Amino acid sequence: MRKKILALLFLLTLALGLSAQSLVVSPNGRFLAKADGSPFFWLADTAWELFHRCDRSEVDLYLEKRAAQEFNVVQAVILAELDGLNEPNPYGEKPLINNDPRTPNEGYFAHVDYTIEKAATLGITMALLPTWGDKLYKDRWGEGPEVLNPENARAFGKWLGARYAKYPNIVWIIGGDRNPRAGSQDEAVWNALAEGIAQAAGGYAKTMMSYHPQPKENGGSSTWFHHQEWLDFNMHQTGHCANQGTYQHITHDYQLQPTKPVLDGEPLYEDHPNCFNAKELGHSIPQDIRRIMYWNVFAGACGQTYGCHDVWQMYKPGRTPINQPLRPWPQALDLPMANQVKHLKNLLLSRPFFTRIPAAAMIVDAQPDDHNHVMATRDSEGSFAMIYFPTGKATNIDFSSLASSKLNSWWFDPRTGNAYPGPNLKRAPRLYITPPTAGAGQDWVLVVDDARRRFVAPGKMP
Repeated sequence: MRKKILALLFLLTLALGLSAQSLVVSPNGRFLAKADGSPFFWLADTAWELFHRCDRSEVDLYLEKRAAQEFNVVQAVILAELDGLNEPNPYGEKPLINNDPRTPNEGYFAHVDYTIEKAATLGITMALLPTWGDKLYKDRWGEGPEVLNPENARAFGKWLGARYAKYPNIVWIIGGDRNPRAGSQDEAVWNALAEGIAQAAGGYAKTMMSYHPQPKENGGSSTWFHHQEWLDFNMHQTGHCANQGTYQHITHDYQLQPTKPVLDGEPLYEDHPNCFNAKELGHSIPQDIRRIMYWNVFAGACGQTYGCHDVWQMYKPGRTPINQPLRPWPQALDLPMANQVKHLKNLLLSRPFFTRIPAAAMIVDAQPDDHNHVMATRDSEGSFAMIYFPTGKATNIDFSSLASSKLNSWWFDPRTGNAYPGPNLKRAPRLYITPPTAGAGQDWVLVVDDARRRFVAPGKMP
């Protein structure tokens, strides 16, 4: 009965236009947009084991909490990482009959359906990974078994594409924490999977797709698939270390042709052992996460994925912990950054969205590749600029690219989403800017506006 009620609610929300919309690439190729053309800032959470380890009451708890925190995307895996083929879901169902991608198990996918439909009623897009990469090759980790080849991957893709063609709130993420091996058929497998989905779902124009790689210097998905018709936007995994120049990955793909949106689909998680070394480096803290996110977006990313180490694996007592999680996943839903990431989304949506560009040239002083690195972004028409100071370090800034000599400024607090009146500024090529506070965790965004535009306070909706 509960499943029928949710299905009816899903159909009703579709009819009323209340659910998550299909996504498209913006005309300039830099951003994502809703089907009606309005801006879509990708703000995702990582819930890799959602289908595999959560029953429906837990799915409801998780999705309702993330919707309340203003996430609009959830990344989850159908053939899950943690022995996802042989360990059944909470209802005793495994995803494949005889571990054959050509014979999906209806019982397992009924639960996947429930989750997608629940997400749609909350305005959440599901970024679906058909499989974790260990089902192709296990590498250093993963249970496998290795069951994918080009033929059955295409068949599985067709089955998925046909089943989920009616759902507007789906983005497909091919791959699954694996980089194709040289001299292997890996690329052929991933291409076959993507092509199968698109073919059965009505063609490339009816699907939105990317690829989730392992960490790699510079290129991520673009290294192998940038010119594939199925790849709509590029994705990086920048790894689980603080104070590394994640923005360099975004810059690399931002400069590629043809132009495609790019984002970091797996950064350092909250509560994650820093560089997998908790003993010497401890676990990540909120300022580590904020710094990565603002760096990436100001470098030109179309959005940002968040993750929590306790949540992705749906850890709770009685389960084998992966890499030292700190607390049960329901408790971890309310960690600080889970409630702060919405401020980044709201900041970007409070100013012209589709004309925003990276603005490294605004930073006059030479920038170190460490936690003090200052980043800037601005409107291509000069109506606004934003400068991110990760440690509040005073820096010389060039404001000559702004369109007006009449400027308003604000200090935006990434921790709270509050904005305060900023300094009196002039359109000059070199002004020494000192943030309100400085030190570890004292990050600030200076927002500078063309006074004639009468923008709302940063972070508020126009």
